[in-house]
Amino acid sequence: MEAQSKEKTSTSIHPDTHIGLVSLRVSNLGRSLAFYQDILGFRLIEREPNRALLGAEDGPPLLELHEVPGAKPQPRWSTGLYHVAILLPTRADLGQALNRMVKAGLDIGQADHLVSEALYISDPDGNGLEIYRDRPRSEWAWDGGTVRMASDPLDLRSIMEEGKRAEHQWDVLPTGTRVGHIHLQVGDIPQTEQFYNKVLGFDIVARMPSALFVSAGGYHHHIGANTWQSRGAGPAPDSGAGLHTYVINLPDREALAEVRSRLEANGIESQQNGDELIALDPWQNRLRFVVAPGSKKGDA
Repeated sequence: MEAQSKEKTSTSIHPDTHIGLVSLRVSNLGRSLAFYQDILGFRLIEREPNRALLGAEDGPPLLELHEVPGAKPQPRWSTGLYHVAILLPTRADLGQALNRMVKAGLDIGQADHLVSEALYISDPDGNGLEIYRDRPRSEWAWDGGTVRMASDPLDLRSIMEEGKRAEHQWDVLPTGTRVGHIHLQVGDIPQTEQFYNKVLGFDIVARMPSALFVSAGGYHHHIGANTWQSRGAGPAPDSGAGLHTYVINLPDREALAEVRSRLEANGIESQQNGDELIALDPWQNRLRFVVAPGSKKGDA
């Protein structure tokens, strides 16, 4: 993954912006809960007949599962979810997660991205998941404003051993686990750049002809987008498994007002309800811009 250039908008989105709750559609809620709880270690926070909220040992919900009975996997050639990425606090935590996946017999992909070490799996409905840990920011290499990333092989053995040596062996994802980023399948990179960079103000941190990576506040990426199997494709059907919505957390009402102004200036419709703003990206992904609880300074 060779980063080539970065363009910073004249007014970037607030640097404390980050990805929050991600909602996924699944075909069988009971089966999905068994996977997310028993194998991955998510904590069940709330359950309704066709909906469940999952999180780590403490903190806000990270994933929301919506049951669509009989839903088929997202079509391979479609826009929508590529993966949602769960960020663990330490390498030892990643090792414990890897040991659990191996024990469960999951098909596991892997990559050393230089800024992070990542494992790739799919849930029972084919929804893509990345489980990863970040290297310290002091170890990230930048060329100007462009972060160096790659897809090198991981040292899986050392990660697993570090997990086994950890003093605290968890059954529930540890405190500090969060959604690190989301990666989307899109139909066109220039359109994606126009929306996420030019309209919303996310900074471009890496690009290639078939992929784009953007972030806020100098992170390696909060949103990835690619056309590797979706160039020219339309949205996945709402009746199938896949991405339902995702939250972009903003630190205050001024930041929310700025996003609303940007959308209005570009003729993009949105709906606001208190400290939440809902809009669609060019691929009909539903974005929820939410003021983070406890950070509601000012008036939108």
